[in-house]
Amino acid sequence: MFTGIIESLGKIHAVEVQGTNKTFWIESPLAQQLSIDQSISHNGACLTVEEIKDTLHRVTAIEETLKKTNLGDWQAGDLVNLERCLVMNGRLDGHIVQGHVDTTAVCLQRRDLDGSWEYRFEFPKKFSHLVIEKGSISVNGTSLTIFNVKRSKFDIAVIPYTYDHTNIQSVVPGSRVNLEFDMIGKYVSRMVKTP
Repeated sequence: MFTGIIESLGKIHAVEVQGTNKTFWIESPLAQQLSIDQSISHNGACLTVEEIKDTLHRVTAIEETLKKTNLGDWQAGDLVNLERCLVMNGRLDGHIVQGHVDTTAVCLQRRDLDGSWEYRFEFPKKFSHLVIEKGSISVNGTSLTIFNVKRSKFDIAVIPYTYDHTNIQSVVPGSRVNLEFDMIGKYVSRMVKTP
């Protein structure tokens, strides 16, 4: 369980292909604080730490994860949002995030507003019932508030701190990002649809 408050940026150091899986070596300031078998959110996708070497940690994404996320696009040098699991006696500063990416979205527009940034994203229409005005969403693992909601589009506004400390700074028109919709909204939607 996560909060969508990014702790650190990591940099992809190396990518290895093993059958239908991809293994990633990620360099970050968190590496020496991690432990083997720990769950870490990487751009919103929960992955298990398999190995640690100095400032690097290794994780593997299986075929199902690669299909539903932007992890298959990762290349050496790319920046990745990292968050360790929620500590249950801490504050929930973002919203409840499971680390289970629902789908990806494509950036349509990025606007520099001289003090903040606005982004517009397009996502698959079949998820439109999960997106509400001023609702929470996880974009590459970052908890954000959405507005200007259309059927398959929404906008987000980004403050300088978030811009500087997450990989939203690397998102440009055409970039693909991971989305996790609000868990409570998903449960409510399921209950309403189930006879």
